[in-house]
Amino acid sequence: MARRPIALVTAAVLLLEAPGIVALNAVMARFLEVQSMSLDGLDPDAMVTGTWALGIVSGVLLALCALVALLAGVRDRRPGRAGRILLVGCAVVHGVLGAVTVGLIGWGAFAFMVLVLGLIVLTLVAYGKDTEAPEREPGASPTPA
Repeated sequence: MARRPIALVTAAVLLLEAPGIVALNAVMARFLEVQSMSLDGLDPDAMVTGTWALGIVSGVLLALCALVALLAGVRDRRPGRAGRILLVGCAVVHGVLGAVTVGLIGWGAFAFMVLVLGLIVLTLVAYGKDTEAPEREPGASPTPA
């Protein structure tokens, strides 16, 4: 089965996406700083700081998701519970952002977001519940815990 290459490709794509999202938020923070605009009376400096914080936290979480996928691919075992929760959350965010990017950026960005969503979901499905079950003989009783 091709689950190991799928997990490694997913890790590579997420690892490349992490600095991209930080750079995108850096550009948005710079626009906020230069224009010194306020949204409903909010402090422009607080908005710049919040944009930087969002970019850094998003980049770290994407790198963490890449690490989970990389470990799954290298070990050829499914991620633990926390890793699966992290990947599912990442998939949900990519799905929502993919829907938003159609109107704001265009179909190319949507295609990229859906591609990453598909890779994450494929990684999760490839390492399903039955991948760690040891092979038993047809008439053998299960070993006690």
